[in-house]
Formats: sequence, C-alpha cells, structure tokens
Amino acid sequence: MSAVDVPAGIAAFLGAPTPQAWVDAAAAPAALPDLLVDHANCEKKAAATALSLMFRYDVRGDLVWRLSRIAREELRHFEQVQQVMQERGIAWRRVPASRYAQGLTAAARGGEPGRLVDRLIAAAFIEARSCERFALLAQRLDERLARFYTSLLAAEARHYRDYLKLARNAGGDVGERVDALRLIENELATAPDATLSFHSGAPPGVAAG
Repeated sequence: MSAVDVPAGIAAFLGAPTPQAWVDAAAAPAALPDLLVDHANCEKKAAATALSLMFRYDVRGDLVWRLSRIAREELRHFEQVQQVMQERGIAWRRVPASRYAQGLTAAARGGEPGRLVDRLIAAAFIEARSCERFALLAQRLDERLARFYTSLLAAEARHYRDYLKLARNAGGDVGERVDALRLIENELATAPDATLSFHSGAPPGVAAG
C-alpha cells in the first residue's frame, strides 16, 4: 500500500518517532495474531480509561461529554478488532498491562488537579502514538488490515486533540507537563522491550533508531 500520512501535528507532539525495528517486527505475519489481540485489549482499556475518568470527575460537564463520546468510539474500535480476529480465527485473551501503560500511569502526580491533568496528557500521548503506528502499519500490512488501520486514523487523532484540550481546560498552561511526560513516553516507545506489543519499544536486543 502507498504511504499513509500521520495526521498533522501528531509527529511534532510525539517528538521521537517509532523505531523502524518495531515496524518491521510488528508487520511480520507471525506477529500479527499477538498484535491484534493486544490491539483489542488496548481499545477496551482505552474505553475503560474514558469511563473511569467520567465517573471520577463527573462534576466536570465538558469533560464528561467528551469522554462519553471517546468511550463509545473506543468500544466500537474494540468490536471492529474483534471482527478482524474472528475472520482470522484468532482467539480473544487478556494481556497484562504493558511497560508503556505502566510507565505513563506511574508518572501521574498524586494531588488534584495535577493527577487529572497528567492522566489526560498521558491519554493524549497514547492516542497520538496509536495514530502514528496505525499509519506506519497500514503501509506494510495486507489490504484488509491496511484499510482498517487507515480508517482508525481520524478518530484516534480526534481523541488525541480532545484529551489535550481537556488537559488544558483542567490545568491551564500544561506545556511543562507535556514536555515532562513526552520524555517518559519517548523512552517507553523507543527503548528495547522484553515483548512486542502495540505500544512497546524496539524489539528485544535491538537498539532504538
């Protein structure tokens, strides 16, 4: 498939690109079953994150409205990934939280509104990184998956912008926290990882780059 562009602003927001070694490993036919299972889990967890924030901060009307829409779309994406898995005879299973998710969660501050701001910024990074990797994989996968991942780009890019806007609404000028969390996210997304997953870093034993 021809090149698929990452939506405007996402590459600059992320800072560090996904290692080419990750793209090569993730696009290998043998890796696709595990990657699809992980992707399905990621979509379900993304919906759960949006719902969790909705219930925890339910007095914030604009936040609740936007998160409700995000949760619906993430659940729809979960259903779509499950459909692809069923077409290919791939069984559903739970997967543990990745180093990436654990690292971003651990970086959140403890007090409010800092914790809310950091969780929203972390969610923006997760959505932006997902968007970048959908675009990269769409160039390497079979036509069915390429169309599917390309179709996800607009929604994931909107989620990234929504989370970032919500962080600004909650914390004003969040530039310093974005910069701080970017350093953590970049290390998590590029450093060698023990296992391959949708948000993992470079494959084991491969230097980032």
